[in-house]
Amino acid sequence: MGRNMRTGRLGSSRQAVDSAERWGLGGFTLLELMFVITVILVLASFTMPSFRVAVIHAREAVLRDDLFTLRKLIDEFTIDKQRPPASLDELVEAGYLRGGIPVDPFTNSNETWKTDTEEVPLSPGQAAAGIVDVHSGSDDTSLDGTPYSSW
Repeated sequence: MGRNMRTGRLGSSRQAVDSAERWGLGGFTLLELMFVITVILVLASFTMPSFRVAVIHAREAVLRDDLFTLRKLIDEFTIDKQRPPASLDELVEAGYLRGGIPVDPFTNSNETWKTDTEEVPLSPGQAAAGIVDVHSGSDDTSLDGTPYSSW
């Protein structure tokens, strides 16, 4: 039951519908809602692949930055201590990595980093074994086709 606009009296439901239509208070039809939802889904299906690529680009940028930082700190440790670090944990203990070992963005773990260990010449006739390089522990390949473990 709706209130008649002219008289202020309660009228039939048909009068309420007429009044709502007159004042632009009508709702959407089911067909209109289905059309709008379909358009939204079509647009979303076009954007999802580009969203996924953007996420991978961001993770690759984080990996590049982490590898650059780790390699730089390994070199600084080697120069400062006159020997290469035996493990990545040693960089944390010595204060070179204040926030701890970074998380590999593709394995979501800080324990999957692969390290290259070699004999590093310190002075003529002296060498010490330790970490000289670090790589991602992921078996995935990058967008350009190279494995992350070879970066």
